[in-house]
Amino acid sequence: MEAVPFGGRHSRGGLGTRKTRSVHRETRYARSGDVAIAYRVFGDGPFDVVYHPGVISHVELMTELPNYQGRIVDALAMFSRVIVFDQRGVGMSDRMSGTPGLETRMDDVRAVMDAASSSHAAILSASIGVPTTLLFAATYPERTSALVLARGFARHLWAPDYPWGWTPEQQHAMVEAYQLLYFGSHRDAAERLGGSNLLYSDDDLEYFRRAAASPGTIATLATIDREVDARHVLEAVRVPTLIVHPAEDPAFPIGGARYMAERIPGAQLIEVPGNAPFTERLLDEAERFLRGVSEAGGQEDTEPDRVLATILFTDIVGSTQRAASLGDRAWHELLDRHHSLVRRQLLRFRGKEVNTEGDGFFASFDGPARAIRCACAIVESMPELGLEIRAGLHTGECELVDGKVAGIAVHIGARVAAHAQPYEVLVSSTVKDLVAGSQLVFEDRGSHELKGIPGEWRLFAASRFSAGMP
Repeated sequence: MEAVPFGGRHSRGGLGTRKTRSVHRETRYARSGDVAIAYRVFGDGPFDVVYHPGVISHVELMTELPNYQGRIVDALAMFSRVIVFDQRGVGMSDRMSGTPGLETRMDDVRAVMDAASSSHAAILSASIGVPTTLLFAATYPERTSALVLARGFARHLWAPDYPWGWTPEQQHAMVEAYQLLYFGSHRDAAERLGGSNLLYSDDDLEYFRRAAASPGTIATLATIDREVDARHVLEAVRVPTLIVHPAEDPAFPIGGARYMAERIPGAQLIEVPGNAPFTERLLDEAERFLRGVSEAGGQEDTEPDRVLATILFTDIVGSTQRAASLGDRAWHELLDRHHSLVRRQLLRFRGKEVNTEGDGFFASFDGPARAIRCACAIVESMPELGLEIRAGLHTGECELVDGKVAGIAVHIGARVAAHAQPYEVLVSSTVKDLVAGSQLVFEDRGSHELKGIPGEWRLFAASRFSAGMP
């Protein structure tokens, strides 16, 4: 395919003033679970940048039609190898069934990087892609050299301690406004969205929008957006981070960007004047930042000493009495069967056994939804052995000591497990917030004091909506 100048064949100036040497390659697919994710690779620079475009995209049309996504790809390809993908549900990727949770979309990023032979990359993400990127960087710091976050929040809905988010009514109005674009009501849509300069009635742009996503897809993505809360992840992001945000954006108030910058260690915030979400200034700052990270060596040669992980503790209820009634030999035979069942589920859900003492297991996971499903599967498998199991989970930043997780997050996980009832999987509010959209259901168990841990902790009993595979 012929290389297209920055901004596409129909460039109307502005961002299209840059030159490009990007190489446009064919669309390929990465397998993530049972879903195919479309991606393309541009440029041949000395380091990789993964570009997560946000709400809607189309990896082929974005470089053929005049829109900001193609301009960003071409700008990045001037100095790096760019991997751009369509998130599940949009563009050339498979359509969604249900609402994929944050962890599932994080898995999609990893699958694309693996398929593109990228062991280590900076990630530039926008809008709905920002929470996914935050979780990925905290969970896989060894694969993330830097972050550039543009016009996005860790949480989108309003909360008493988060006044910059949208109310449900505001978000519903925004979804309706975006859907109006598909029915030709550009003036009404622009008024509802504060006169956004993205709402052109250009035929090419309308075609891009229709090819990238349907009105129903927009509503589904908005549902995902509404449920996500990645604020707990921010302090665990330990890679160089640049946040670029329009200072007067009516849809994404600057307070949400400042909130992230204050909590991500060492993050830089650049407030771009005006309300235009994507400008030449953004690209200049992203290039300067990423070149600087590359010249400094990034994180590539550094083994991380901290990582975000989900901690699982299980134990057998009434084990002492059961052991006494069975006798040593029969008890050890039963324990062997118990251990075999637990390890089978850990393997199935990608859990890592950290320690086993007596009748309890301590394991870690790279995703909270997988950890919950694993815990539920363990609990549900135990009646066949005549055993009562309880489990507790917490997600937090852990120290890595000889390749094993340690630290306060581990202690919190153990304390949560201690409050669980027989056949119950109990989780902290952090875990619950991170698995929104994962078809998991919860019952509020109220606030509790955890021995040796400051403050009160809201705990929830979790169950699987369906068994499902990880």
